[in-house]
Amino acid sequence: MSEHARLIRLFQLVEALGTGRPQNATLLAELCHVSRRTVFRDLSALQEAGVHVLYDSEKQGYYLRRPCFLRPADLTLEETLSLIVMGIELGNSQSGLMFCDHVRTAAMKLICNLPERLREAVNQITESTLIQLGLNGASDTEREIFDVLKLALAERRCVRLKYDSIFDRGMIGTRLSPYRVLFSRREWYVIGRSSLHRGVRTFKVRRIISAELIPDRFTVPPRFSVDRYLGKAWHLIREKSQSAHVVLRFRPLVARNVEEVTWHKTQRTRFLDDGSLEMQVDVEGLSEISWWVLGYGDQVEVISPPELRQRVAERVRGLMGVYAGELGMEESREEVSRKCRKR
Repeated sequence: MSEHARLIRLFQLVEALGTGRPQNATLLAELCHVSRRTVFRDLSALQEAGVHVLYDSEKQGYYLRRPCFLRPADLTLEETLSLIVMGIELGNSQSGLMFCDHVRTAAMKLICNLPERLREAVNQITESTLIQLGLNGASDTEREIFDVLKLALAERRCVRLKYDSIFDRGMIGTRLSPYRVLFSRREWYVIGRSSLHRGVRTFKVRRIISAELIPDRFTVPPRFSVDRYLGKAWHLIREKSQSAHVVLRFRPLVARNVEEVTWHKTQRTRFLDDGSLEMQVDVEGLSEISWWVLGYGDQVEVISPPELRQRVAERVRGLMGVYAGELGMEESREEVSRKCRKR
């Protein structure tokens, strides 16, 4: 972990020194959240690696002889504008979207290289554009864990995880061979082979308590792909034993909203004469889709399969118990339970 953090820090130093303005050791230390002594060691390491770090005695700062660390790309105006808008919005520090912290700084550099009049126009566009992903801000621990996973993916090395598992109902430990990281519906996940489960599993990054890079290496199976692994799961939980053809009927109030979104790769929709919408999907697993159906309340009816219809009905009965008083029911949930115990 320390070597990875040092590598990231060296890149930060190169970026800061490549701006063309001499930077003193104090500012560099604050940028990298380390001591001045560590900065001096890192500068020496860069010089030994062939990076031309020079010192300006008049301005008392360090800089690069060749400011451009990476060869500039020949971007069109449309490409530049797209990168700036996406970078400014997705790089918002409050978003918690991994990889995007540095996208914002990259976008700012692109803006600085634009002509002044064009820069003003771009600023107006970015101020008028808003992208909301509904993310929960990532903690420092999550970012550190994500950094470990990125390095593990790059070097094909295993990771020792401590994980707060809902499925296993408690803390578990496992050696993970991470095959892929996946961002889906506001959250990051890592997919890989778990030594504890002796198979490929999905882990939510937010629930990882700790991640330690270990020397063991792995090879991703040639035929592995996220699409093949997830199959026809409604989202991420695939239950091969529960393949089902699902037919839903949405009332006119929500029909168009539902039809405008691709919820599943197998979905087929058609409007009925009364303005309602029929949706058909083929899924592997009913747990996830049952919760999604409940989100539409009385605006959707499960036509088939009977098992899904029964699941939804059971949860509706549970809701009636929770809201018994508001519904004006004669007996509260507590009274019903008390009578059942007496029997």
